[in-house]
Amino acid sequence: MSYKLVKVYSESSNPLPKYETEGAAGMDVSANEDVEIDPGKTVSVKTGLFFEIPDGYEIQVRPRSGLSLKTGLRISNSPGTIDSDYTGEVGVLIWNTDSVSYQIKRGDKIAQLVLSKVPMIEWKSVLSKDDLHKTVRGSSGFGSTGK
Repeated sequence: MSYKLVKVYSESSNPLPKYETEGAAGMDVSANEDVEIDPGKTVSVKTGLFFEIPDGYEIQVRPRSGLSLKTGLRISNSPGTIDSDYTGEVGVLIWNTDSVSYQIKRGDKIAQLVLSKVPMIEWKSVLSKDDLHKTVRGSSGFGSTGK
């Protein structure tokens, strides 16, 4: 397996994110502070991590399935994007959808990080929507492919 080198600076005493299994796509990231999240509120939880992401890549911030299953906590902008030109501290936006407050403690695993290649696009304007490729689905939208 080949790995892409990503420079990281840590102001945290937490271990660096790592793959927990051989086939894992994401690495768990931990909180670097204690935070209380009241019902209906969204907070940015600091990780103490700063990355130098290679050009042409992003790091996606995704939910941890166990945290989503066991609590009302959600990653509010899932998946979040850390752009390659951002070098500040990574924060995870966590939204409490429950009716009770939750305590996040320093060291709690709060999200997972996935490095993704980002192809750059260039727009090609066409004169009419009829100039777009025809598909079976066409303009059928939300819920059109099943229940």
